[in-house]
Amino acid sequence: MEPAQTQQVVTGFRKPVQAVEVITMEMITPVGADAVQTATSVRAGISAYQASSNFNKQLNPMTMALVPDEAIPPLNAELAKQAGLTDRQQRMLRLATSPLQQLIASFPLPKHVPLVLAGPEKLPGRRSVISDKFLQQLQLQTDIKFDLDNSYVFPHGRAAGFHALEAAMLMIEQGISEQVIVGAVDSYLDLHLLGSLDSEGRVLAEGVMDGFAPAEGAAFMIIQAATDASKILLYPPGIAKEEGHRYSSKPYKGDGLAQAVTEALSHLPGQTVKTVMAGFNGEHFNTKEWGVSAIRNSQKIESELNMVHPADCLGDTGASLGLILIQLGIIGLTKGYYPGPVMAWCSSELTQRAAVCVV
Repeated sequence: MEPAQTQQVVTGFRKPVQAVEVITMEMITPVGADAVQTATSVRAGISAYQASSNFNKQLNPMTMALVPDEAIPPLNAELAKQAGLTDRQQRMLRLATSPLQQLIASFPLPKHVPLVLAGPEKLPGRRSVISDKFLQQLQLQTDIKFDLDNSYVFPHGRAAGFHALEAAMLMIEQGISEQVIVGAVDSYLDLHLLGSLDSEGRVLAEGVMDGFAPAEGAAFMIIQAATDASKILLYPPGIAKEEGHRYSSKPYKGDGLAQAVTEALSHLPGQTVKTVMAGFNGEHFNTKEWGVSAIRNSQKIESELNMVHPADCLGDTGASLGLILIQLGIIGLTKGYYPGPVMAWCSSELTQRAAVCVV
């Protein structure tokens, strides 16, 4: 089954209406082996940016932010024998292993539950990176059994985590499962991908002023229907499309993110967002659409806003960014150093734009 068909089966034309609570969550990033360490590093402004062993077309080292190789488990021996598994897919499987295993160790599930997984988008002129087969490979890699019949992949890039969250909320509302694992994983450590981005002048390096640091990461959480209004809650995400995206010939107006933000904020009547976990990746491209979003939704966003952009520390973690932002927001609310409500937003390379509120 193709990922696009899978998404249609799950979401159709319905939108979730109920908030959920996060039972447990975990991640791995270039600045932390787990969620708490990552949050501490981001709050302290610790950066993982460093010159890599990959060189751009000017023969300058690319600036990247990578998880140390020794921090991620090796590839499963059976998977290592499989033909057709690319280096990037292998890296993603390895990145997902530790946070997913830690997640289940902290909250053993009574039965197999669905996994909805966010992954990289297919960019113009490039092959698809992730499909439903990746779920079976991840099951083998981690030795964790999922309800594969109700598990899905959302290959939408940075905004993919919000799509996965929306699908998981619908599963809970429809009674498919009381708990759902929502996950995301991505890595830019792929020579072909880096070469393509370098040809567009987008990879940060000496002499590149408007570029980003390619990075990687994985994040997972278990959600269920809200049972206690005093707990921190995740509300249904706002999801929209930007027709004038980076690879489009249509005018870039910023309408997509503005619409997604409006939809996300509609779940907070009478409240104004005080902290924004921004999906900036280091390039200037997304500043316009955030400006449009902030102006159109100014009545629901505090004028003295606490704006947090973790990519300054993490680099661009691709499809894992959305769930990383959500988890950082939850930790900040729990610890009391981020005033709430919190809103996180992400923009993909192509059309997808999304936002979600955490209260």
